Amino acid sequence: MNVIHVSTKDIRGGAARSAYRLHQGLQRIGWSSRMFVQDKTCPDQTVLRFKPPDSLVTRLRGRLRREVIARDFSRYHASRPAGYELFSDDRVPFQETVLAQIPQCDVVNLHWVAGLLDITSFLPQMTQSRPVVWTLHDMNAFTGGCHYDHGCGRFTGSCGLCPQLGSTSEQDLSRAVWERKSHALAACKKGRLRIVTPSRWLAEEAQKSTLLSGVRVDVIPYGLDLDVFAPRDRAFSRDLLGIPQDARVVFFLADALDIRRKGFFHLIEALPHCAKHIDKLLLVSLGQSPPKVDGGAPWLHLGSINDDRLLSVVYSAADLFVLPSLQDNLANTVLEAMACGVPVVSFNAGGTPDMVRPGVTGQLVPAFDVPALAVMIVQLLNTPGLLKTMSTHCRQVARDEYPLTLQAQRYAELYKTLVSDSANEGRSLSIGPLS
Repeated sequence: MNVIHVSTKDIRGGAARSAYRLHQGLQRIGWSSRMFVQDKTCPDQTVLRFKPPDSLVTRLRGRLRREVIARDFSRYHASRPAGYELFSDDRVPFQETVLAQIPQCDVVNLHWVAGLLDITSFLPQMTQSRPVVWTLHDMNAFTGGCHYDHGCGRFTGSCGLCPQLGSTSEQDLSRAVWERKSHALAACKKGRLRIVTPSRWLAEEAQKSTLLSGVRVDVIPYGLDLDVFAPRDRAFSRDLLGIPQDARVVFFLADALDIRRKGFFHLIEALPHCAKHIDKLLLVSLGQSPPKVDGGAPWLHLGSINDDRLLSVVYSAADLFVLPSLQDNLANTVLEAMACGVPVVSFNAGGTPDMVRPGVTGQLVPAFDVPALAVMIVQLLNTPGLLKTMSTHCRQVARDEYPLTLQAQRYAELYKTLVSDSANEGRSLSIGPLS
């Protein structure tokens, strides 16, 4: 059986890395798997790149469509508040060209596809010929354009009055995007579309949405290569990174540190209290866009690292991984830390509680409760025996629940079921159990 994974990027960003890891996992269990992407940076020959059309007429048509999309968004340039992440239109310039270049396969697995797929045309046409699995890495599939709603909740209706656009109209861009997605989903062939979320939290959010009200939602957690993400020698790791051997290291990682949803600023706010109670405290961070702030403790920023083995070395140099995220799916960083034997402290929000078991693999504190976050960091760093026990549990949970081959096997069973059922056109869809 042949599977094509469609993703805007191949390995850049958490969603892309997750898609590529699943692609590799399926290959390991003997499946024929390829990726189709817009932005290719890895040398893997099983990753195929979208080729922009060379026809003059098609290029001109794409340019006009791009201008229409830009015009629709331009009216919100002045009103859109600062601090929000990407807002994605559902349209792309070369809609038919992308569809025509998808290789022949038995199953299409969509991932993060903003800017690559025109949902309105792609979903109805593709589901006529084969099953489509859509793995959600954020909320964008069931919103009017945002990737995380920051608690807005308007996706449970039909969007409009979008706070991320600074909109004062019900009939704004978010409503237009929502309506186009609604028409596309309604036009899909029954039984040919399945939604998969890595976390129970994202599944529950999807089930609240009106857009996915008739589509089954299943939960399949991410998986990791546990030979790559494994505990490394701490003394060696710290020597390599220039970290003092006696430092008490708190580690934070995000694609971009200035994404407020990820909670770096809450960690910075907690650090002065931590520094008063922890000798030789050191904050180590990875990611783009480090803000110019006084963290109240020594801070080593290492920039961005895309090599997974080197990343495991950085995790292994830490005593504690802290990710006070306010809305997240199943954060790869938490899984990676646990696989490297590093306990985690996080807010009790999003998909993190799926992974962090209080007292076992780390601790959770109430969202936005910075004093509680500080107290928990101090408590764990000043209890080395507990940290050591948690470290063992972290690695064991990763082995038991998050190996890459287990994730691949779960997807393989889903693909086989969908292919087997695809001929049964009369089968109705319903929301599935969170499993």
